[in-house]
Amino acid sequence: MDTYDLIVIGAGPVGENVADRAVQGGLSAVIVESELVGGECSYWACMPSKGLLRPAAAVRAARDVDGARQAVTGPLDAAGAFRRRDALTHDWSDEGQVEWLRDAGIDLVRGHGRITGEREVTVTPADGPARVLHARHAVAVCTGTRAVIPDIPGLRDAEPWTSREATSAHEVPETLAVIGGGVVACEMATAYAALGSRVTMIVRSGLLGRVEPFAADAVREELTRSGVDIRTGTTTSAHRESDRTVTLALDDGSTVHATEVLVATGRAPRTEDLGLDGAGLTPGAWIDVDDTMRVPGVDWLYAVGDVNHRALLTHQGKYQARAAGDVIAARANGQAVDAAPWGRHVATADHDAVPQVVFTDPEVAAVGMTEADARAAGRGIRVLDYDLSWVAGAATHADDYRGQARAIIDTERKVLLGATFVGPDVAELLHAATIAVVGEVPLSRLWHAVPAYPTISEVWLRWLEAAGRETA
Repeated sequence: MDTYDLIVIGAGPVGENVADRAVQGGLSAVIVESELVGGECSYWACMPSKGLLRPAAAVRAARDVDGARQAVTGPLDAAGAFRRRDALTHDWSDEGQVEWLRDAGIDLVRGHGRITGEREVTVTPADGPARVLHARHAVAVCTGTRAVIPDIPGLRDAEPWTSREATSAHEVPETLAVIGGGVVACEMATAYAALGSRVTMIVRSGLLGRVEPFAADAVREELTRSGVDIRTGTTTSAHRESDRTVTLALDDGSTVHATEVLVATGRAPRTEDLGLDGAGLTPGAWIDVDDTMRVPGVDWLYAVGDVNHRALLTHQGKYQARAAGDVIAARANGQAVDAAPWGRHVATADHDAVPQVVFTDPEVAAVGMTEADARAAGRGIRVLDYDLSWVAGAATHADDYRGQARAIIDTERKVLLGATFVGPDVAELLHAATIAVVGEVPLSRLWHAVPAYPTISEVWLRWLEAAGRETA
């Protein structure tokens, strides 16, 4: 077919979910993809990066427990870590993902998709003639983002790594310079330091600028303890030498020499060659949308996932995709649209209830507002801090457990606005906090959600005790 109810440009997890929900709503859908079905997350981001991080986390967990640490007798096996990463990415084959599309009733057209008219997408394959697709109802742009390489003299010629090269490498560089201090920078510095590389981070200001400062400080302390050299400043020039090493000049006059350089300074939308100008939008820019993911003023065009810059996280993009696929089907079928906050057809959680885990050592898990966010929004708040080592579950989990948890309480409504955890294996604490934030569960009701003993989740009881039952 060349005519479908819905055309989706981009076959990452976001595009897959938009198409799947629309098909479940009774529509026909086709996905256009120029690379691998499954997208960035499956092959060059979430899955391979966590695959590289997990071996070190597993060894750390064993070494933290007497009786287990004696069984850990050698260093990490980098070759084994890379083999496991390759298995997680299916050796960069999308055969399984293509089969899933087929089973879900979603067609696939390979090639570069470009909007060439109203509800029209022209697909140009790597070889062969172009194909023009028409949509009866909607086109959804789900093309995600690409790594930004800053305009530093000589940097592009030095052939730097981006997140793609870092997560798909098969050798550990003797030395690695990381430009940036965000999530990708910190996670890859953690992974490669554990795999045996001597890592230098060049950070403009602080690490992990969007998390609570105490969490960022804990990550910085552990990176330093693991041998990572963290330099504060900016890179002024780069040059790859004849021996293939790279020399980076810093603004303080110092230099850094490295086998490879990873640039992790942010992301830009993949919108530069999608034909957006034909819809009155700016090529290369983020795409603004309403809470149903529809582009204002263009009733047939949707932008879902990272490309709309609402929350650059795979799980949040999939959440948006479920809402978008459902609302596209509802509008096509003449059904009522539930666009009220927290309704079926909107992505309300994008605003103040976004969860995220940073898989460093220690892990950082956070949802909702930080203290700074809440104060900037003018909320009346109370901040509850608790040392996680004080709960019984921490003592059983590791011999010298170190961690911290913070709750942000709305003093007027007496609900949780945000929570941050930092420490070993805190990722699994996060969803309970996410439910409390999204559900706006009153503190008085949380008293009846009894944490099992002895678990680290007992921190919830300690928070409530600090808040005081009489004020809950």
